[in-house]
Amino acid sequence: MMQKVKKAVFPVAGLGTRFLPATKASPKEMLPIVDKPLIQYAVEEAMDAGITDIIFISSRTKRTVEDHFDKAYELETELAARGKHRDLELVQSIRPAGVNFIYIRQAEALGLGHAVLCAQPVVGNEPFAVILADDLIDGSPAAMKQMVDQYDYYQCSVLGVQQVAPEDTASYGIVDATPMSERVSRVNAIVEKPKPEDAPSNLGVVGRYILTPRIFHHIQNLKPGAGGELQLTDAIAALLKEQQVLAYAFDGVRYDCGSKLGYLQATVEYALKHSEVSEDFAAYLKSHFC
Repeated sequence: MMQKVKKAVFPVAGLGTRFLPATKASPKEMLPIVDKPLIQYAVEEAMDAGITDIIFISSRTKRTVEDHFDKAYELETELAARGKHRDLELVQSIRPAGVNFIYIRQAEALGLGHAVLCAQPVVGNEPFAVILADDLIDGSPAAMKQMVDQYDYYQCSVLGVQQVAPEDTASYGIVDATPMSERVSRVNAIVEKPKPEDAPSNLGVVGRYILTPRIFHHIQNLKPGAGGELQLTDAIAALLKEQQVLAYAFDGVRYDCGSKLGYLQATVEYALKHSEVSEDFAAYLKSHFC
């Protein structure tokens, strides 16, 4: 029986140290790109893919994420009283009907593999997505929708990948893969953050995954890997020995918003497309930098 991907896991328990002091009191996932936080872009991407269960793996410092997707009675009442119906609709659209928001605490930051394992009681025996919000992907259709379509066809785990610079392989999980079609490859092996001379390719896994529930078994049997953490890459390597795993080169532009440069690039590009500010912002850039 074909299973649909209806659940997505969002690991948001990290400290976001690369953006201190901005992230001292506010999670990096709440950093705005123009007028929406990163985590909202990620959740909207999941919903565009037909996902209805949004599972946040958070920590005690991430209440802001929970509050953002909660109903804001006082704000909504005030907006309604002032007749600001457009703003009211905008606020209410953050949490649409028919979508469930579930919060699980990760008591210790033990790696991405551990964060994914925390979702097992909710995911159960279903396929699920993993989305890292600091990888902002501008695609049409959305990157996760593209990947869900591949899962629906092949019924196996799918990793979102892109070509990375050879000197940057130590920042990614790198796959050795055999092409099957224009954007789809069969993964033969995966290595976590290899040095350039040890990398099997320059095809890097970015923050999008669709995984079968069998991955939980392999995470449970992991020993701490790079950085003393439970690495999701190591669990995927074990999964490869018994199930097919595909690499999908999504159609879209990825911005690494876990880095200051990537975050600034995303802000500029999204501002240039924003319905309210695009023309004025483009004129500003032209007058100052051309």
